[in-house]
Amino acid sequence: MLTTVRSAAYGILLPLSAIITGLICLPSLLKRDWALAVCKWWAKLTLGMLKVVCGTDYRIEGRDNMPASPALLAVKHQSMWETVALTVLLPRPCFVLKKELIAIPVFGWWCRAAGFIAVDREAGANAMRQMLETARERLEEGCQVLIFPEGTRVPPGETGTYHPGVAGLYKALGTECIPVAHDSGLFFRYPGIRREPGTISLTFLPPIEPGLKRPEFLARLKTAIETEALRLAAGEQKARHGERGVEKPEIY
Repeated sequence: MLTTVRSAAYGILLPLSAIITGLICLPSLLKRDWALAVCKWWAKLTLGMLKVVCGTDYRIEGRDNMPASPALLAVKHQSMWETVALTVLLPRPCFVLKKELIAIPVFGWWCRAAGFIAVDREAGANAMRQMLETARERLEEGCQVLIFPEGTRVPPGETGTYHPGVAGLYKALGTECIPVAHDSGLFFRYPGIRREPGTISLTFLPPIEPGLKRPEFLARLKTAIETEALRLAAGEQKARHGERGVEKPEIY
């Protein structure tokens, strides 16, 4: 019952803080660095509220693999948490997002102003070309380009389809790709507003070197992310429920 009440309180505070911050800081929309600074400030506030209100903290593994310079990162997508956390953790994050998110009032303004890359998934090859061109520009500007290879949220213990967008970025940018795994979906129940107390784990995995053929790259990326996501989920489930853990998903 207490967790439900705390989750509901957080569910109210989150959009309220976004609207207030977005309206107060409207002048920051005029410059990308200012907009990104506001995004980072709000993301820190969001993580702080999550810790205080819901009792949900986080820890980082693989800090040696966390980039401080331009990079490509492929991130497991289970909830909104990883977007917020990586906005705080990385110096110049640039997310590849679906176009619909940019259309959301206030939130979308800041995503656009911060230089995030919007993709119209209905536009096919044209959308891919535009994404690659913008991603090259962001990398040259010193950004860390982040993409969710499955394209949508996937529950813990499940594996989605790894779409060609991440392979296209990897080839076009000619850079290494850092896989990122976590277990945020165990704490952010979707659908619903329930936020579980505890400690979310996120791992920056060793980078995959540039120059691999698409099938080999996708296979290595998928294996790295899904194996680590399973390890983190199993550890959290074991801590909660003892030796039962979680079932191993199929990785094709």
